[in-house]
Amino acid sequence: MTISPFSRAVAAEFAPETTYLNTSTCGLLPRRTADAVKTLVEENAAGRRDGSGDFEAVNRAREGFARLVGVGAGRVAVGGSVAAHVGLIAASLPPGAEVLAPEGEFSSVVSPFAVRGDLKTRYVPLADLADAVRPGTALVAFSSVQSADGRRADLDAVRAAAAAHGARTLLDATQSAGWLPLDAGAYDYTVTGGFKYLLCPRGTSFLTVTEDAQEHLKPVFAGMVAAQDTWNSTYGPVTELATEARRYDEPPAFLAYHGAEQSLALLHEIGIDALHDHALKLADRFRSGVAGLGHPTVPADTVVVAVPGLGDRAPELRRAGVLVAGRAGNLRASFHLYNTEADVDRALEVLAS
Repeated sequence: MTISPFSRAVAAEFAPETTYLNTSTCGLLPRRTADAVKTLVEENAAGRRDGSGDFEAVNRAREGFARLVGVGAGRVAVGGSVAAHVGLIAASLPPGAEVLAPEGEFSSVVSPFAVRGDLKTRYVPLADLADAVRPGTALVAFSSVQSADGRRADLDAVRAAAAAHGARTLLDATQSAGWLPLDAGAYDYTVTGGFKYLLCPRGTSFLTVTEDAQEHLKPVFAGMVAAQDTWNSTYGPVTELATEARRYDEPPAFLAYHGAEQSLALLHEIGIDALHDHALKLADRFRSGVAGLGHPTVPADTVVVAVPGLGDRAPELRRAGVLVAGRAGNLRASFHLYNTEADVDRALEVLAS
């Protein structure tokens, strides 16, 4: 039997000991990523390194993400979480600004605006998001793929509506970047947690900012890493911030970014198109199989499959070695490059029993 280059690449990097269908919670680390993290841990433990990590590894991860989403590295800032990146944007809005978001949106995307107390937050059904943009809307904040049930936003419609009313756009690509092609430059801001479909260690998050939006985003978390000349900005207030999006950098978690560099390189080697076709085919197989068991799924053309009413069966599947998630009452299964048809069939077998 001929083994495809895709299968060889996956076999070289992954050996899951469970039927792992839970990437929407956390992606598996490639072997090369785990090795990079272990190496840095050992160097730090043995005192063989001057400093706790390599800024060049951080920049290579920045560049790898930039290539993945179609922007220059100068548009990308790095940090530790989506919530912190959204908080940066929230801190830059004037009092009274209206933020529009879908109902049931992931909390990290909306909470930083809600806790301000002096912003107008408005929530509408996802399907109505584009129609709900109105004069006076300052920002539309939404995920490309909903965490709870895998539904996709109408990206073109939302962008067009925002442009027509002078609103900025904030897209959370955490549940899509890596398997779904993304043009980050089409949005004022994108935020992406790296520890799901990008297969990075937790502690990696990427913010993209258009040049125009950079004029209005305050670098409120600025430290030495945000300076144009990092090592001559270690004491006292930073006098000259970086001229590009690096001015919004948070101090990097080096262990996470040493790994992220490797994970993003692997995704480039595999290719988004190949990953998209592979994972979506498996998701469709699971949708069809679950429907055959009498459980219709939430309609969604994504690698995330949600089965309403079955969320309480997630512990049962876990005991059988099948890892899925229970979210908002749904049983949620999610697929990536390390999944196979055998994984799908095993999950269906347990559900049928």
